[in-house]
Amino acid sequence: MIRSILRLLAFVTCLAYAGLAAAQDSSLPDYQAWQSFADQAQTTLDEGKASDSELEALRQNIVSLRSEFHSARDANANQIQTLRDQIDALGPAPAEGDTEDEAIAARRKDLNDQLGKLQAPGITATEASTRADGLVRAIDAELRTRSTDKLLRLSPSPLNPINWASALTLTSSLVTNLYSETAERAQDTQRFEAMKDNGPVIAGLFFVSVILLWRGRSFMQRVSVKLLDRSSLRARMVIETVVSIGQIIVPMIGTTLFLTALVETDLFGSLWKGLIAVVGGIALIILFSAWLAGRIFPSRDRADSPFTLLAERRAEGRLLTLILGVLLAIKQQLGDWIIAQADPLMLGGGQTAQAASDAATRIDGGLAVLVFPLQVAACMALFRLGQLLRRHVHNSDNTDDAGAFRNTLIRLIATLILAVSIVSPVLGGIGYVNAANGLIWSTILSLMLAGVVLILQHFLAEMYVVVTKREDDGRDSLIPVLAGFLLGLLSLPVLALIWGARVEGLLEVWTAFRQGIDLGGVQISPAVFMTLAAVFTIGYMATRILQGALRTTILPKTTIDKGGQNAIVSGVGYLGVFLAALMGISAAGINLSSLAIVAGALSVGVGFGLQTIVQNFVSGIILLVERPISEGDWIEVGGQMGVVKAISVRSTRIETFDRTEVIVPNADLIANQVTNWTRGNMTGRLIVPVGVAYGTDTRKVEQILLEIAEAQPTVMLNPEPQVVFTSFGADSMNFEARVILSDVNFKLRVMSEMNHQINARFREEGIEIPFAQRDLWLRNAEVLTGRQPQPKPPEPKLDDQPHKLGTPAPGEGLQDSPADSGGADGDGGR
Repeated sequence: MIRSILRLLAFVTCLAYAGLAAAQDSSLPDYQAWQSFADQAQTTLDEGKASDSELEALRQNIVSLRSEFHSARDANANQIQTLRDQIDALGPAPAEGDTEDEAIAARRKDLNDQLGKLQAPGITATEASTRADGLVRAIDAELRTRSTDKLLRLSPSPLNPINWASALTLTSSLVTNLYSETAERAQDTQRFEAMKDNGPVIAGLFFVSVILLWRGRSFMQRVSVKLLDRSSLRARMVIETVVSIGQIIVPMIGTTLFLTALVETDLFGSLWKGLIAVVGGIALIILFSAWLAGRIFPSRDRADSPFTLLAERRAEGRLLTLILGVLLAIKQQLGDWIIAQADPLMLGGGQTAQAASDAATRIDGGLAVLVFPLQVAACMALFRLGQLLRRHVHNSDNTDDAGAFRNTLIRLIATLILAVSIVSPVLGGIGYVNAANGLIWSTILSLMLAGVVLILQHFLAEMYVVVTKREDDGRDSLIPVLAGFLLGLLSLPVLALIWGARVEGLLEVWTAFRQGIDLGGVQISPAVFMTLAAVFTIGYMATRILQGALRTTILPKTTIDKGGQNAIVSGVGYLGVFLAALMGISAAGINLSSLAIVAGALSVGVGFGLQTIVQNFVSGIILLVERPISEGDWIEVGGQMGVVKAISVRSTRIETFDRTEVIVPNADLIANQVTNWTRGNMTGRLIVPVGVAYGTDTRKVEQILLEIAEAQPTVMLNPEPQVVFTSFGADSMNFEARVILSDVNFKLRVMSEMNHQINARFREEGIEIPFAQRDLWLRNAEVLTGRQPQPKPPEPKLDDQPHKLGTPAPGEGLQDSPADSGGADGDGGR
């Protein structure tokens, strides 16, 4: 009966999985159609006859299909995981030659067959995705090769007078076509009637545009002045930057309205309308260049100016920036328009291949002649701009590391600008016009991008100062620096596009970045990393909250001592961080078993390189568990004595009595001898040594010392204080007062107080404290005084003997004592 029920359940399970698989198959990509399409794409690539636009379209289709394949790779993921768990529940498969129960073997075979069927769509999708990746890479390689060939193509030299006729023909043809189109439309009276009907609208557009173009910039300047007068000092830079953008927007609106009014007259044909749109683009670039020049090279002397230049040099910088903007606008806008019109103008009626080739050569030569003057003018402006940047580096007085790095970077940029300005005209004159264009205009656009990033960084720093009200160090704090760094990273794709990268290529890089990299069988992607970081952060914050609750609310209400409380809090912190890391890894779907080999290989090198850190870490754990020392203990280790302030994973922080902090590695506290003066209790012994002169009543001395010791409030009476007559010294009879203090932290204070009282009582009782004194005899003293030598005196003798305090030293001749001369050749007491 039970076997019948199991067979029925197995049959129902198979039907369910089959139905799920059929439902999934209906939504899976058509792999047969994909194989046919992939073969055609490969044939197209092998022939090499497709145009760039056709290759781009083909690539877009392949990328779209690849996205479907990526989604299909995870098909049946939940069912696959369930089946794997079921197979694992059956236990390990028997080794070769061994057998297992027939029912379990049949069930294992059935589950493996189901697993293979469910994995098949994902494997097929992975294979199709791999082939799509290969086709995309092949198309990108072909497009890069064509772009490189175009860049390095040798055009007719613009310095050859033969090519000047082509440029003249191209220009005259353009002018003729514009004139013909205007004349043709001027003869159509119906257009004038339509213009009369639109007269009020056209007049209004013209009037508003003239007002905006004539008074717009001055109006924005007055608004800026009024706002700056009413704002605080820290907000002025922010307001000035925001208002300055209006100096672009208002004139641009006026230009757009003016050009719109021209189009509304209906007197201009398609050729003129294209030229009008070009004029609008040129105006926008010029206005932006003027704004950028005013922000990078301000007219007023400001402390936050990007470059250290005189007013005359800043004015020159503004002019150079504006010139470069005008030349860039002409090349990018008007040049592209001329290129678009060149083919129909120069081809004429030629239909043969030779005629088309001759026309293409004429177009190439004419365009090279037209663009060469722009290249020369732009290189002259770039050369001068590079010199200005070098002058800034020379004038800069920044000596810190950040300033030195910035000056080094600016010097490098200036050198590259000078190199481009020298090499590019030579290339253009030889005939490598495309290469010269790529160097010159890409350099100009890169400089503009750098200027925009610099302005945005400064704007964000000023915004941070306004919000936080930190005028002194706000601009150089961490958040503005990180914001500037992020802006620099975000500008890298734009910089890549400027220097010839394709949008599709950048999207491919982004796709690869999103998919991640394979590390030991584990796919590491931004999504995985963000999941890991989010879960770990939540776990870490929860651990800190729990630690705070234990430290401030729960543990203080227990009978656990302070050291034990700190140990519990630290242990909870370590355990919480470990669990948070495990939960993050599990939530991210990282299989640690796949990284076992990589971790094993790394552990060898890490074990040798970090063995000291690991030793200190383990020692820190031992300190927290065994607690031989705790925070607040007075310890002595390695010749350092102080109070333990904190015990961390790697080291222990001790504050000495000089108020200096000593960092002691935890391994030293475990391996070396440590004296803990306050471990277990605060009591400790104090020994005060005292010496008295020979002839003093020793019993009286003992009684006085006992009275002084018992009078101290921190001296314990059980065990009672003791006075020991220790020895007969060379100069004195030596005693020691030995007491037990209830709080050893007051050891020095009690010692000082007892010494004061001993000195006072001995003076009252007439007890003298001896000190060492030496008599010095000199040979031939008559020579030193200039008298005649006397008979040879006896051998010099150094007489050491104790003397009572205040008693003059005996002896004859010249003698010196510490009391009189500061101890010329002896010591001043014990």
